[in-house]
Amino acid sequence: MKAKKVLGLAVTSVLAASLVAGCGTSDKSTDNATGTGTTGAGDKKMTVAMVTDVGGIHDNSFNQSANEGLVKAEKELGITKKVAESHRAEDYTPNLTSYVKGNADLTWGIGFLMADDIKKVAQANPNSKLGIIDSDLGGEIPKNVAAITFKEEEGSFLMGVLAAKMSKSHKVGFVGGVKFALIEKFEYGFKAGVKAVDPTAEVTAVYADAFDKQDKGKLLASQLYQQGDDIIFHAAGATGDGVFSEAKERGKGFWVIGVDRDQYELAPANTLSSMVKRVDNAVFAVTKDLGANKFEGGKVTVLGLKEGGVDYAATTEKNTPKDVITLMDSYKTKIINGEIKVPATADEFKNFK
Repeated sequence: MKAKKVLGLAVTSVLAASLVAGCGTSDKSTDNATGTGTTGAGDKKMTVAMVTDVGGIHDNSFNQSANEGLVKAEKELGITKKVAESHRAEDYTPNLTSYVKGNADLTWGIGFLMADDIKKVAQANPNSKLGIIDSDLGGEIPKNVAAITFKEEEGSFLMGVLAAKMSKSHKVGFVGGVKFALIEKFEYGFKAGVKAVDPTAEVTAVYADAFDKQDKGKLLASQLYQQGDDIIFHAAGATGDGVFSEAKERGKGFWVIGVDRDQYELAPANTLSSMVKRVDNAVFAVTKDLGANKFEGGKVTVLGLKEGGVDYAATTEKNTPKDVITLMDSYKTKIINGEIKVPATADEFKNFK
């Protein structure tokens, strides 16, 4: 089914409520089936499963955030939560299939790398319900799949504004995981934010070709810092942990901007902010909708700054002056009001003024 509908009302209303309520912390179990209770829709107990990509449940990034959404659902909705960690791409289809065949009420695939697997499993099991984060499946979304994507470029723009204002060398870096269109949204949104504030600043973008290689992230960060970049924004999953490690080793004046979750705790003295992507609240919202018989498959829900799907972390105030945060907020308002259209691709960035 072709689907270009944006912002399912049920999902976004629950998402907004979730943003106010906050989210729980991640657990450390895999295939955790504790917790019974009801969903609020009759007495039916739901089982909601999640399959991570190769980054794993403790990637300090979007897999972990998704798990936090299920932890919240476990506590507040009484679902039974199950999680399978994938160690290689070949694990995706078997892991998804095991939960679908095991009668999970909803099975999540976390990450765009799982797009083909989600579509294949969904088509083979039309009576099962699945969800995917970070992919619209090319617009061909089966009726039994809820797809959630984000306007990562909008949140990344704010990180560019921050980097441009805080950099003393006027040279900043970007470390991406794998060079796909999704990660390029972070890159070009970040570059646009830098350009908007300091057109003379130099932005160097490099890619690790992996989301689970901390040593590669550390090496790339070392090279960027060595060439004079004093701030690095990463969008590299667990690979980004290496960026934090390198900054901590170098000490004062070497800054990192995290991604997906608030990553301040990874390097409190070196973290300016994090571009948070509320995967947790999206997972919770769709799960809650399912319990209320409001599951909307066959369409994509797109979440940006306006919908509270992306933003900067609350801990930004720890190391960022108030006047810089005020500037970030002013740009945020302009984006929400449509005064600024943030580029998400190389071609769009070329035309950005």
